[in-house]
Amino acid sequence: MKKIFFATLMLLLSVVSFAQQPADKIIGNWQSIDGEVQLKFEIFKQDGKYFGKLLWASNMFEADGKTPKKDFNNPNKSLQSRSRKGIVNITNLKYDDGEYSGGKLYNPSDGDTYSLNAKLKSANELHFRGYLGISLLGKTMKFKRINQ
Repeated sequence: MKKIFFATLMLLLSVVSFAQQPADKIIGNWQSIDGEVQLKFEIFKQDGKYFGKLLWASNMFEADGKTPKKDFNNPNKSLQSRSRKGIVNITNLKYDDGEYSGGKLYNPSDGDTYSLNAKLKSANELHFRGYLGISLLGKTMKFKRINQ
């Protein structure tokens, strides 16, 4: 009886551990581990694509260190008065064969939108590659998974 119980328990645990789709492993909170501007994002899924909400950036506050800067460089004038904190600035990443591609990254510091690809290097390490034109001329940023 113990063997049957143990075998059933192991089967249930293995089913639960594989319930998350491989593509969904990107979902969670991430913090940059390189670059001059430190960032924290929440990656989430919506309509089969992946998006990122800016939780925090080392350059997102006014001189008082508390008041979030406005999105004053946004090319859309109606969005220039919104706070940078909490904006969804990673959009439309699609998962295909172990990589995420076709996304866009809006940078509120300069108001530009970059093409974006991403790859999970491990369960707790994520690399983003932002670029204009061709990926070869872009920049890679490394992130680690955090609990928040």
